[in-house]
Amino acid sequence: MEVFNAIGRRKAAVARVYLSEGKGNITINNKKLEEYFPVMQLQYIVKQPFLTLDKLESWDVKANIDGGGISGQAEALRLGISRALLKVDPEYRASLKPQGFLTRDPRVVERKKPGQKKARKRFQFSKR
Repeated sequence: MEVFNAIGRRKAAVARVYLSEGKGNITINNKKLEEYFPVMQLQYIVKQPFLTLDKLESWDVKANIDGGGISGQAEALRLGISRALLKVDPEYRASLKPQGFLTRDPRVVERKKPGQKKARKRFQFSKR
């Protein structure tokens, strides 16, 4: 049985994805999908590539996720799954690309600047 792997990133989250033929089980850090992402919206984000291709029941996913928050982790996992599916069959690109599942979202937190309160917020100016 062949295993396809890929990496997905979003903000500070990194997801290493291992895709193998199976019954649709999704395991994240040795926990079930519903246990790791209790929010239904995040579960949907993770499953989107499979739902687009109607392949939800034919692949097992084992993923290791590190860093970031829960939404960043879910989107990193979605990118990793999409990239792994491309390795399975390059023909999937035609349906995954228009949905935006193959695009790495480059937005990250802007760094805090010295002499300021936050990245862009300044300390209050006092004339006297």
